[in-house]
Amino acid sequence: MNIEFFTACAAAALIGYLLGGINAAIIMSRLIYGEDIREKGSGNPGFTNFKRVYGLGAVTWSVMLLDILKTAVPVCAAMFIFDHMFGMGQFGAAFTGLFGMLGHCFPVYYGFKGGKAFMAGFGTIWFVDWRMALIATIAFLILLFTVKYMSVSSCLSSLICPLSLLFLGADSPAVIVVSALSAFLVVARHKENFKRLLNGTESKFSFKHSEPTEKAD
Repeated sequence: MNIEFFTACAAAALIGYLLGGINAAIIMSRLIYGEDIREKGSGNPGFTNFKRVYGLGAVTWSVMLLDILKTAVPVCAAMFIFDHMFGMGQFGAAFTGLFGMLGHCFPVYYGFKGGKAFMAGFGTIWFVDWRMALIATIAFLILLFTVKYMSVSSCLSSLICPLSLLFLGADSPAVIVVSALSAFLVVARHKENFKRLLNGTESKFSFKHSEPTEKAD
């Protein structure tokens, strides 16, 4: 390890965090509907609440896509740069992705109050190990179609990522550690969902096109 490595890590963390903090749900709710998604539904500025409030239309899918891309782009760049400079492409992707998720959860632009990081994490895992990502995605879809709770599906599929790396192998133990931290971040951000699950008030998710549950005032 040398100064170049730590400089690259600092740059990756900063860029990942700043891009991760750009919240598509907040931007699109203001731009398209003239409202603030944080004042609607559960108040969470993420894909699930956006879908619940405004329906499952093109704008909602664009929120999901932008949340994925804002992390995927710097993660992809970090993967190539870290691989070329240090032979640690997996670590570069996982490390940058973690800070992108932190930026999404605690954005400097919005008073450090953001979303729950699952979609941001989804933009990371494909560049860490596509096999891990495929396993996690299949698990997520199976859970979503069966239990129909986005929170449960998101958290369990996130936890599968570091567990699968233990069997698939990683470039270094640090990759597994960073992946585990990312998974635990997703779980921690869903604590309110777990409370609602215990109370029987958690809403189920549907892929069907739906009309908004809230109208503009």
